[in-house]
Amino acid sequence: MSDSAQRAADHRPYFFLSYAHTPRYGAGGPDPDMWVERLFRDLCGHVMAMTDLPAGAPAGFMDREIRSGEGWSERLGEVLATCRVFVPLFSPRYFASEMCGKEWYAFAQRAIYHHAKSNRPAEAIVPALWVPMPPEQLPGPAERLQFNHRAFGDRYVTDGLYGLIKLRIFAEEYEAAVYELAKRIVSVADTIRLAPGNPVEFRQAPSAFGRPSGGPRPMHVTVAAPTSHDLPPGRSAEFYGKQSQDWNPYHPDSARPLAYIAQDLVRSLNYQATLSSFDHEPLAEAGQPPTRPEILLVDRWALEDEERRRKLAAFDAQPHPWVSVVVPWNRDDPDSQGSEAALIEKLERTMPHQMRHGRAACQAAARGVHSMEAFGQLLPQVVEAAAQEYLRHAEVYPPAPPGGGSHSERPRLRGPMASEYSTTHYVPNMRDIAPDAEDTDDSQS
Repeated sequence: MSDSAQRAADHRPYFFLSYAHTPRYGAGGPDPDMWVERLFRDLCGHVMAMTDLPAGAPAGFMDREIRSGEGWSERLGEVLATCRVFVPLFSPRYFASEMCGKEWYAFAQRAIYHHAKSNRPAEAIVPALWVPMPPEQLPGPAERLQFNHRAFGDRYVTDGLYGLIKLRIFAEEYEAAVYELAKRIVSVADTIRLAPGNPVEFRQAPSAFGRPSGGPRPMHVTVAAPTSHDLPPGRSAEFYGKQSQDWNPYHPDSARPLAYIAQDLVRSLNYQATLSSFDHEPLAEAGQPPTRPEILLVDRWALEDEERRRKLAAFDAQPHPWVSVVVPWNRDDPDSQGSEAALIEKLERTMPHQMRHGRAACQAAARGVHSMEAFGQLLPQVVEAAAQEYLRHAEVYPPAPPGGGSHSERPRLRGPMASEYSTTHYVPNMRDIAPDAEDTDDSQS
């Protein structure tokens, strides 16, 4: 089928318009979202004119027709899994909305999986300024977008689409900005060609914005895996690279190392993610408070190296509840099919504490995650577990009393997460990922 025939047969919405609902001012007042609906209609008109979508095919999607109806969660999940471009309308209310954060998260997962499978970035989020937003007020996922708003006009940057649409003197600037936005939507859709994904369970999806905090939210990802230079006998080199971080357990389904996919997923939850090799990380002294929450990715084949196995055993001997262990395992990997039972037994002997303690999601992650999609579903839960345990165990210190008197403030955390650090992440039903997972919540302490 030719490219033009493929495009003609693809009737998915070109864009999903994500916006924060504005409450009515006073009883019986006008609908405050009528201006968003006008923007939506104008964008749809331009997109229809710029494409070969047939009559009746949706140019875009906004949620007004389903917000109060039945099945809105399923409908939103379906459209976010199929639309080509995500268009968030930036405003202070937008980034305070958990619903908008869920929509952003659901779409962002598709882009991450697309990047993982094709090894090509999928920058399919096209933001629009509903009102001007200072960069310092943007959460991490929005701040990291590489987007030049000034291409839509100087007045658009200073007043946003709301200012242009409300003031008649800016009618021409509004038309120009919307036309340029529609052109960008069509260009991104036809260039990226983001493949449809599996719908996210929308009601249980986390928000990409987390909760507002006064500082960075770090999350460290450590990889315990061989490199292509120290592979155990019988292990294929096609899953490894020069560094432990190059480990790619889901090859050939994934074209990217898992550590970088994990980093993208962690960032999509509004954390600052860093990476390192377990081989190069010093073991913390017993009794020392944590300095950061952490995700430890463990390749079972890593235990074939005796030095690495001893270091993992020493790590397990001292409880680290702020570290969530995840064991990716590809059963389609021919090397692993005959070695799984022996390697499972070795891991359980080496790290018995990590295998049997913690929340249900953490235990499921430690028993083995068999696909990249399952890894993406579990990761928000193990990230939350690590973050919450960090808060429980991080060092606190009393504030200096004013004038040498008694303390009048509550103790505060030390370290990079000393601001009010909290998450709202809790995603899929564990029975959908690990049917044998028990609903336990052992803090490991």
